[in-house]
Amino acid sequence: MRGITLIVPVFNEEGNILRIQDEVNRYKNISKLSVFTLFVDDGSKDDSLIRIKEVCSSDSSFGFISFKINRGLSAAIRAGFDHATTDWVGYMDADLQTDPKEFSNFEPYLESFDLITGERQNRKDGFGKKFSSSFANWLRNSFLKDGMKDTGCPLKIFKREFALKIPYFNGFHRFFPALTQIYGGKVKVIPVNHFPRTEGKSKFNAFNRIVQPLMDLFLVYRLKKRRIVYTVKESSVLQTPKFHE
Repeated sequence: MRGITLIVPVFNEEGNILRIQDEVNRYKNISKLSVFTLFVDDGSKDDSLIRIKEVCSSDSSFGFISFKINRGLSAAIRAGFDHATTDWVGYMDADLQTDPKEFSNFEPYLESFDLITGERQNRKDGFGKKFSSSFANWLRNSFLKDGMKDTGCPLKIFKREFALKIPYFNGFHRFFPALTQIYGGKVKVIPVNHFPRTEGKSKFNAFNRIVQPLMDLFLVYRLKKRRIVYTVKESSVLQTPKFHE
């Protein structure tokens, strides 16, 4: 059976860890894949790591990485990609405002697309968060023309081989669909449900929702404009040459 690693970045989410175990197990029960879950503790200052270790000690299909200090969401996702060994890597938030069971709706498209991403329906966030998200999505699409309405949805599955090809920088997780397209990948969008947060607190503020993403947008826009694209008309080379360092 081919497998998927679900990456769950965690920063001060002690109240959600056991719930994550339950919800992921519900997905495992209906999945056609072998499912492994990798917690990435991003230097939590509460009891998140203690709860994570309890889950991992009781169930071998859960593992963890723990950062010495907080490094941010992009670093946590990258660490998960680096440590996964399965054909596919999934990503979900620890706030459980989306349901990992919905990954089962992504599975029919795994072979045909490099990234399958959710699009949250009827969002249950406050006005400020929804407004800033809508503005950011409009601005990003105005520059990058990626056609995405909700790049911030945390339910995503990549072909791991492709995920390791895209460039990494702090904030890259906000541009997964655009980066996938820029580097020649195919993206599939799946509508998903959205739920209110019941445990913990949001880690987002005006800086990391508006200011920093705006600066990152110009970086990704330049990547798109400076990408190298060429078409071979004829060739005498029968195989792609292999270069060795």
